[in-house]
Amino acid sequence: MLTSSPLSRLSEVESWSSSKDLRSGALASNHRTSFSSSISDSDHPRGQGVEPAYSFVGMHCIFDQCKSAVTVLKFGHMSSDLLAYGASDGTLTVCNVSDPPTVINQLKGHSKDVTDFDFSSNNQYIASSSADKTVRVWELSKGLCIRVIYGVSPQLCIRFHPVNNNFLSVGNANKEITVFNFSTGRVIAKSIFDSEVTSMDHDHTGHLIFCGDAQGCIYSVTMDSHTGALSRSHRYRSSSKQKFPITTVQYRSFSLLAGGPVLLTCTKDGSLSFFSVALEVQGYLTLRCSLKLTPRIHSIRASFCPLLSLNKGEYIVAGSEDSNVYFYDLTRPKHTCVNKLQGHRFPVLVVAWNHGENFLASADLYGVVIVWKRAKTSYKGNI
Repeated sequence: MLTSSPLSRLSEVESWSSSKDLRSGALASNHRTSFSSSISDSDHPRGQGVEPAYSFVGMHCIFDQCKSAVTVLKFGHMSSDLLAYGASDGTLTVCNVSDPPTVINQLKGHSKDVTDFDFSSNNQYIASSSADKTVRVWELSKGLCIRVIYGVSPQLCIRFHPVNNNFLSVGNANKEITVFNFSTGRVIAKSIFDSEVTSMDHDHTGHLIFCGDAQGCIYSVTMDSHTGALSRSHRYRSSSKQKFPITTVQYRSFSLLAGGPVLLTCTKDGSLSFFSVALEVQGYLTLRCSLKLTPRIHSIRASFCPLLSLNKGEYIVAGSEDSNVYFYDLTRPKHTCVNKLQGHRFPVLVVAWNHGENFLASADLYGVVIVWKRAKTSYKGNI
């Protein structure tokens, strides 16, 4: 079971100047013998009669045609039904979770793990990165790869620019972020870092990129939305003696806890960190709180949860080695785990919410993707 304890708040911050159909069918009960949504902490379950922060009515559907670890999982932009996931066998699977749930396409081309992918803003394209040292661009309506960009090292993370979709930023094992022209595949800009760039996200304006590296450092990088030029602004470095790769970097434009934009990061050893972001100071990060989960073997990603209401906490959801999906409230110093979902048989590596916030998808080490249906009472009152 997971345990939580405060991490050291000591840190070092450095700054730079601007220099197919479901094989199991749509009925989840045919695939799993049990489903549980419980309010519990690893050691101290909360009192009975307390309404869970996030309650679910059960499994909406299951996709199990993939037989290797799911490495990345996302819903389409502004979409409640379009879901895609990449796997360690190099495949990308695109699904529709609306009734009846169906597999739209399985995109094949990568020869090694899909490390990351991103939807274009109109969901017409997917750009994927891989350990095979390539970036591929896929046209979803045709299910075809329309461009391959060859690199010299594994390509580890990828994002479309949120405003100018002609910019495609890719982090790689050669300690770089490279900005490509989506239309031509040509390199526009490049920035060098101290270690492999393992995870990244844009802010909502597109003026900033936040990225994490293989040594646990987090960087704020300014980006010119017209030229694509990059400039490192700040570096946050944990004081922890052991350095672990950053597996999650996720930006949110508003947080109740911080009263402004925030950043969530997760390291491979299970350290969650929650930062407030000073956009007016080129993305300067201030650590607000942190959690230390149980040590893990696999790279497990975490995600923000939808906002509940003005008088409730700040929630994070993450998979775990013990095959459960856990929900954490960062505003609770004790008994931080407030709920969990049980249904997978193997370690849960990735999770993702849809735009409508009524579905949560989770995926495990053996390729099973479960889409959980959230109880209406738990999201009707969202702000």
